Amino acid sequence: MRVLIIEDEPALRGELREALSTQGFVVDEAADGNEGAYMAREYPIDLAVVDLGLPGTDGLTLIRALRTAGRDYPVLILTARSRWQEKVAGLEAGADDYLVKPFAMPELLARLQALLRRVGGWAEAVLRHGPISLDTRTEAVTLGGEPVTLTAYEHRLLAYLLHQRGRVLSKGELMEHLYADDDQRDSNVLEVFIRRLRRKLTTAEGWQPIETLRGRGYRVAPPP
Repeated sequence: MRVLIIEDEPALRGELREALSTQGFVVDEAADGNEGAYMAREYPIDLAVVDLGLPGTDGLTLIRALRTAGRDYPVLILTARSRWQEKVAGLEAGADDYLVKPFAMPELLARLQALLRRVGGWAEAVLRHGPISLDTRTEAVTLGGEPVTLTAYEHRLLAYLLHQRGRVLSKGELMEHLYADDDQRDSNVLEVFIRRLRRKLTTAEGWQPIETLRGRGYRVAPPP
């Protein structure tokens, strides 16, 4: 999943980048509202963390413009402003959640995972699809109750597929949400990850978790 951090404090931005990267997110970041507004419109973002007190375009204006432009992914506000009126203003501008500084990083991560689950239609922290389960808190993956070891990119790919279950996902879209750097994107490598996931997550009965739709892309297979 790809997250955009718009925060002007370098130290906090670095802490957020490290924590989110450790959790398997692809992280984009901006240090001011003008750059953040551009990235929020033009990048393939799944989730945004936005400070309100930004230089350039302020956070509320940025969020309103984002919603007006039709970008409907979840937005979590980070701010030092704690008055209830300001919280209401942020939510009315189009934000989905609100966290006041200083905050505990585990709480922020839990809130972001909850926002992603809500968008994907998941009610619990564990994503279950047929015999597959993926715990978004611990990143543990099981097949029929047995643990499965995945690499970081395999886990990232599986998580994105599950969050987007039911949709046909092109190679281009999958690569945009797996890699932060354009230079890393290689469709041949993506196909390797797809094959590995199929091999690791094929059941004894022969069910495989990922369908290929020729000329269109990939989709999570219906559960057996």
